Amino acid sequence: MAQAPGYVTRTETGFEGTLATMGLKKRIRIVENTAKETDAQPDYRIRTEDGVEIGGGWSRTRRVSGNPYVSLTFAAPEFGPNRIYANLGRAAGEDDRMAILWNPRG
Repeated sequence: MAQAPGYVTRTETGFEGTLATMGLKKRIRIVENTAKETDAQPDYRIRTEDGVEIGGGWSRTRRVSGNPYVSLTFAAPEFGPNRIYANLGRAAGEDDRMAILWNPRG
């Protein structure tokens, strides 16, 4: 079952909102990577409010619908040794708020 540990809203340079887990609650910014030089580099950088980079985001297109979305990868000591993979998806019943959705293994 997908969980939403955070919500963001669109800004001029990406997205801004909150990431909250049992051990972490931080304001985050998902900002365009203006220094991107290759396809392997993320389209977005994910940073906490105090500037610590905790991940990246890639612009993708859904195969069936053709709709765009952003695929996120989080990596920080607070998350343990594994990366966390998530997507930005429209928050239920809201037009301007996006949910950070991940499917925990278990």
